[in-house]
Amino acid sequence: MPLSALIFDVDGTLADTEDAHRLAFNAAFADYGFHWKWDRDVYTRLLAVTGGRARIRHFLEGAAPDMLERADIGDVIASLHKCKTDHYVAALNSGGVPLRPGVERLLREAHAESGLRLAIATTTTPVNIQALIENTLGAEALDWFDAIGAADCVENLKPAPDVYLWVLDRLGLDAADCLALEDSANGLKAASAAGLKTVITACPYTAHHDFGGALRVLGGLGDDVDVGTLRGWHGAPG
Repeated sequence: MPLSALIFDVDGTLADTEDAHRLAFNAAFADYGFHWKWDRDVYTRLLAVTGGRARIRHFLEGAAPDMLERADIGDVIASLHKCKTDHYVAALNSGGVPLRPGVERLLREAHAESGLRLAIATTTTPVNIQALIENTLGAEALDWFDAIGAADCVENLKPAPDVYLWVLDRLGLDAADCLALEDSANGLKAASAAGLKTVITACPYTAHHDFGGALRVLGGLGDDVDVGTLRGWHGAPG
């Protein structure tokens, strides 16, 4: 089947956002008077859990299980996550989170190519997507994407395939017509479960993941990966 759409993950794929997320979590904890501090090793482990609220809850299971007995723990976690998002968006607005090398070039090439559509399938929040795109490509670039699937679109986050199935439904395309670009094992599992061939562009937080079943595993998009390259990989047998 010819390639009709590229579906991008966001965190770690479009941009190396994970350190910015980690620092934003730490800033939110400090704002609320909690003395937790996630270093890179801790956050690398926590990335196995998708979704910011779920990540906080998972952390509390080991670090402060008594807190989970609070009647208002759901509200506490939601408030912490909102505060974290505010810190993260502020980092994006300051220009502190650039796109990964090659990403802007590839997106612009794909947008300009007739017959090729763009979409996003991520577990992050819509405000995070908007802030990243607006502060790197400009607000008009949001219109390049025919479907933007985020954490609020589906009940089950990656590694469940739900967000990819949601995006495919909005695009009106079969999985065989599309190619996913991901950076993590959970992302690969989600895309594969939805029937998508997947190219991995591993980031520092995910380089150790098992990417068995990926179409290609890259260290980044660089200058050698263009739309023609992706079309060739997508159309190759096997």
